[in-house]
Amino acid sequence: MKRITTQLFCLISLFSIFSPVADAADPLLHNIYGVDLLEEGKIEQGIEQLEQAYRLYSADQTLKKNLATAYALMGQKLLNKKSYPEAASQFEKSIELFPDDPQYHLLRGISFTLAKNVLPAQYELQQARKLGGDSAESLYFLGRLHYDAGETDKALEFWEKATAMAPSDTFLSGLMEKMRREQAVEARMERGHSSRFIVSYDTEEVKTDIALAALDVLEQVYNGVGTDLSCFPEARVPVILYTKRDYREVTRSPGWSGGLYDGKIRLPIGGIVEITSDLRGTLRHEYTHAVIREITKGNCPVWLNEGIAELQGRLEFNTPLRELEKAVKTGEFIPLKRLEAGFAALGTSEVHLAYEQSYALANFMVATYGWHRMRTILSNLGEGLPIDKAIAGGLDDLGLNLEGVFDEWKAYMIREFGEKRG
Repeated sequence: MKRITTQLFCLISLFSIFSPVADAADPLLHNIYGVDLLEEGKIEQGIEQLEQAYRLYSADQTLKKNLATAYALMGQKLLNKKSYPEAASQFEKSIELFPDDPQYHLLRGISFTLAKNVLPAQYELQQARKLGGDSAESLYFLGRLHYDAGETDKALEFWEKATAMAPSDTFLSGLMEKMRREQAVEARMERGHSSRFIVSYDTEEVKTDIALAALDVLEQVYNGVGTDLSCFPEARVPVILYTKRDYREVTRSPGWSGGLYDGKIRLPIGGIVEITSDLRGTLRHEYTHAVIREITKGNCPVWLNEGIAELQGRLEFNTPLRELEKAVKTGEFIPLKRLEAGFAALGTSEVHLAYEQSYALANFMVATYGWHRMRTILSNLGEGLPIDKAIAGGLDDLGLNLEGVFDEWKAYMIREFGEKRG
């Protein structure tokens, strides 16, 4: 779906047919000025003028509609910045003016969905359906609520309806293809849960006691990771334990992948007979991704995301940094820009270096600048800042930016592993 959160409805015309007048207390003058400000992208100032116009003449429907639309524009801006609770508050103001407009309920429901505030999200999305009928957007986000709760069958039901309403939408068609792969495997799985996790597992190759032991490990790491990152997600995290064959089929991940987090923790552990320290590290690693997504709202470069996850996972199972040692001695580091989007396109040896380099850099940042500054950087990312500005803001008292951090880290690595050759 073409960026559902940012292309949901066509805003009504913000212009009125009124002519400007000289009286500063004239609501029509405030209205025209407010509309001009909105057109210039000055939404906050535009709202101030439109609020003044509406206070002076609340009976006029054009002034009322312009103000409601301005609140929606501000909500849309906040959605784009991933400030979901604040966006919901703006859409609520639009609803107060026009309680029967389904679009405002839809947008508020989307904001709550993305904020993982389930009950208000369900209410607003159902209100949108009640007032305006089904739409692909409302059905998609209702399905997403069920999917995030581990209710795959119910999610699929909503998404099938959404796809039928928008058959040419490539996002939805791709989603349905992925869901059918999941369903073919997960339909035969058993399920269990703890206070913070829901586990699904293939009983043919994953014993129940192993699944329950994995849940126990996750309950333990919940507190450890949460303490370091000052984040304790409230919603239960789904965990899927696959056979290796089914893991490749469902996730279509590279051969070197030993687990992933995409809203669910997915692990290929079929056939294991005990929880090893390696598996404990993988569980801790993947859960860390869930916490980072919660803090940053998905706005985190892969090198930092994987670096912090590796930092956590290596508390359980640590391995030598062989590829990184080679890179330090040759000076052949992978540029961070290449590691921002993902590791999937890298070759096997490069992947090992990517993980080791990301870990070493994240570990250096935490050891040198402290967890409190790392948490600030992640919070800045959650506010929608790009990584360079997020780091500059988090390390403002030290006068460092991303380039400065990378340079300090490389100098430290050379001291650790020896001068580079050549």
